[in-house]
Amino acid sequence: MQTMHGLFRINDSLTNKISFYHLVLLMASLPFNMFYSHLILISYTVHTLIHLNRSNIKPFFKLRTFALQSVFFITLFSTIYSINRDGAFNEWGKQITILIIPLLFCLNPLDLKKYRDQLFMAFSLVCTVTIACLYADAFITIKHYHLPALNIFTGAFTNHNFSLPIDIHATFFSMQVLLALVYMLSVLTTEKKLLNKVIYLMCSLILTAGLIQLSSKAIFIVSIIAVNAAFPWFLLKGRARLKFILGSAALFAVIAFGIWNMGAFRERYINELKLDMAAPTIGETSDSRLARWGVTMELIKKSPVIGYGAGSEIGLLQDGFFNKKLYDSYLNRLNTHSEYLSITLKSGLIGLLVYLGTLAFGFTISFRKKDLLFFTFMLLIAAVSFSENLLDVDKGIIFYAFFFTFFTFSSEIKKQVFVEGVMKASSQKPEEYSLELMK
Repeated sequence: MQTMHGLFRINDSLTNKISFYHLVLLMASLPFNMFYSHLILISYTVHTLIHLNRSNIKPFFKLRTFALQSVFFITLFSTIYSINRDGAFNEWGKQITILIIPLLFCLNPLDLKKYRDQLFMAFSLVCTVTIACLYADAFITIKHYHLPALNIFTGAFTNHNFSLPIDIHATFFSMQVLLALVYMLSVLTTEKKLLNKVIYLMCSLILTAGLIQLSSKAIFIVSIIAVNAAFPWFLLKGRARLKFILGSAALFAVIAFGIWNMGAFRERYINELKLDMAAPTIGETSDSRLARWGVTMELIKKSPVIGYGAGSEIGLLQDGFFNKKLYDSYLNRLNTHSEYLSITLKSGLIGLLVYLGTLAFGFTISFRKKDLLFFTFMLLIAAVSFSENLLDVDKGIIFYAFFFTFFTFSSEIKKQVFVEGVMKASSQKPEEYSLELMK
């Protein structure tokens, strides 16, 4: 694992150094306004094209590339029969990064596997500092209005209100924070130096506090699975695995007890979950997700195979919401709040099967490579797709496009490294080369 020393130093060509720093900045920009992410991505694209070298280009036409771009192709295909072409082209504009990022990683020669730890350490530190700054902003506000410090645990400073200063949806920021937390925990278990262990522990505690404060129900469930089950399964063995499971289970029990006994958290995690799953009732000021899902399912039944085309969701739901007296959803032009249902509504069972196949592709690689971060990412996408239209907003799209591509490419062996390894093996005795690989 990458330590704090030499975080931003890499021994590589100037071209690859510039590519590396582009990716550092791109990952660091993800919690903030999408203007910065798009600007850095454009710069990275220009840099990649200027220094294009045919000998370093990775193959385009592979299952890997198609899987990473499949969501965009679903949108492209369903535009043909869309009942709202303007809306379809608008979706093209939003999802274009899903098409572009895999192509850029094919064209750019930077070895992602080699620098993955450094990139993720930088990303995790940015997430940690961002959480710390959000807490600082909250306490400054509390002090300004002469409120008790315990007001930090009220609804005024949790969920979307906590992430409001950086203008990001609490769930989408929580996805980034959980990835950073899992990475920090993984380096914490392998680090030998006491000072670094203390730093990683403090970062882990800050990120954990941030996750609780952001109060995303879907991410909380994923964090239980990722930390209590996936982490010990992928990284630990024997007694160390058992000790970690017992310790993490105890910690989550304490957190659950705290949530149950704090009004704002109990309201967010428990009462709001009940409301989301409740049947619609006339006279409610807000509509449950279940009610919106019901309207969506009625529409899907009328065109189950190919759906209604890209860009059709909001217009179709508006009529359904009004007819079912879901006036809050109607007035706020809300979407389905489920990526699975959204894809099915727009591109039918064909689109849904492609999306599920893409998720299966990612889970398969993460299991095969025993890649904890990749597996956590896939869990996040699969879980959040139940409750949010993940691929309808910039923050969700670039999170999906960048990290899906990043994990897929960083799990591959670079062709040049493979060739060099074969040549080296041919000049050594088999037992000598085996010992070197074990090192």
